[in-house]
Amino acid sequence: MRRRWGLAFGLAVALGVPFAFVAPSGAAPSGPDALRVDLDDILADQRLNGSHAGVVVRDPDTDEVLYSRQATDRATPASNAKLLTSAAAVETLGPDYRFRTDVLTSAAQQGSVLLGDLYLRGTGDPTLLAADYDRLAAQVAESGIRVVQGNLRTDDSWFDDVPLGTGWAWDDEPYYYAAPVSALTVAPNTDFDAGTAIVRVSPTTEGQPAVVQLDPATEAVRIDNQTTTSTAGGEPDVTVQRDHGGSRVVVSGTVAAGAQPFEDFTSVPDPSAYAADVFARALAAHGVTVEGTGEGGVPGGARTLAQRQSIPLRELLVPFLKLSNNGHAEVLVKAMGREARGEGSWAAGLEVLNEKLTGLGVDPQVLRLVDGSGLSTMDNVTPDQLTVLLDNVRQRPWFQAWYDALPVAGVADHMVGGTLSGRMAGTAAANNVHAKTGSLTGVTALSGYVTAANGRQLVFSVLFNDFLTSSPKDLEDAIAIRLAEYNGAQDQPRGRPQVTQSRTSLDDPSTRVDESALECSWVKAC
Repeated sequence: MRRRWGLAFGLAVALGVPFAFVAPSGAAPSGPDALRVDLDDILADQRLNGSHAGVVVRDPDTDEVLYSRQATDRATPASNAKLLTSAAAVETLGPDYRFRTDVLTSAAQQGSVLLGDLYLRGTGDPTLLAADYDRLAAQVAESGIRVVQGNLRTDDSWFDDVPLGTGWAWDDEPYYYAAPVSALTVAPNTDFDAGTAIVRVSPTTEGQPAVVQLDPATEAVRIDNQTTTSTAGGEPDVTVQRDHGGSRVVVSGTVAAGAQPFEDFTSVPDPSAYAADVFARALAAHGVTVEGTGEGGVPGGARTLAQRQSIPLRELLVPFLKLSNNGHAEVLVKAMGREARGEGSWAAGLEVLNEKLTGLGVDPQVLRLVDGSGLSTMDNVTPDQLTVLLDNVRQRPWFQAWYDALPVAGVADHMVGGTLSGRMAGTAAANNVHAKTGSLTGVTALSGYVTAANGRQLVFSVLFNDFLTSSPKDLEDAIAIRLAEYNGAQDQPRGRPQVTQSRTSLDDPSTRVDESALECSWVKAC
């Protein structure tokens, strides 16, 4: 069958246009032709009128392209860019790569007194919790130091001093999914949302201001509390907004008397100062005093007082990919640049990334990546190249760890299902599809793996751009479900799969943004 229409189909793929097999008169399409009929039907949805709809489906074992539409047309990938970044990072750094954080000094110690400065030096670890800084402080205290006659200085020179990516929207800057990137930072939770703090709003008595606290406690941002405790029984209506380019965080709105505390996140404008503040507090808790905090490079010949290594990259891939963590992507880009080029910058890291993609069979000449996360709307990829990547990485020794880190459709556990935890449940795609999601305004994407009904593993990429409606993620789901139902040569047209609404609503009109345009993990909705 492939020999009869392979030339025409290959031409269609090259031109990036849909390929349709015309069955003999009166004959119902079957096999791949039946699949194409149903995928064409899904993509005929009027919400896609005037938009970009790129779709490629491959059988990697036979190298057969089962479906192709706008295969080589570039589109904004949103977080599908993380597929490229993560693969290049594991290829460059290795699955056992760990970030290291050190506490050092070159000063002499007399009894319990350190006669000079204490240094905190980082290499980009996004997993450092307040508890980890506490353990570092405990190590310092165990060395016998109680008084530092000098400052606690931060050395974040492992990376450059550019905190935000090219093409990031200025009005995203206060939000935690666009937190500044630094070689020294703090994560407030075990999702490792580095460079952010949790804002916790607790009710008091009706008519009185609520109590606003930061977790971890820090003075790296300043809270402007404009909240009120409202009548018991109401829903929270709280807004957390950091000033653009500033450290003031305005917390306004209402939380009902007797209700559970409301929590949101704010990004922190200076992650290195945030780390210094949290570490200084930890030192004080262990009986170690410092005169102040500041910045400074570690002097030559300094000795190590305390040290921490992060979890290995193979484990970091889980929160990175399942929860679509932008900060992890950018830290890895800069880490690639530092390790391979001696320069912890986006420019150096992206150069390394493109080299590694070439080795994975991807053509960087037809792509444009200006960051690692896909938060920039300047990023451009093609569905064809994403499926090439998905195919070729199956041969890499680190593939299983990478594959396992992808979100799994319909699995409620957010560290398994991730951004797909509320999608495709109860279908043939549930606990089957392993795929990376992507969401921005006017952009949605889904690319990954699915095991078809005939037992063959397929790779697929769906990139939708420039739609004007709320996000048509249900069409991505319908495609993935239909692929899970595909039965090879025995396949028959099935019509468009029924897609159940996600258990999580991402289109809440009460929110400050259209949350359907964001990854569900970015609004803590999955």
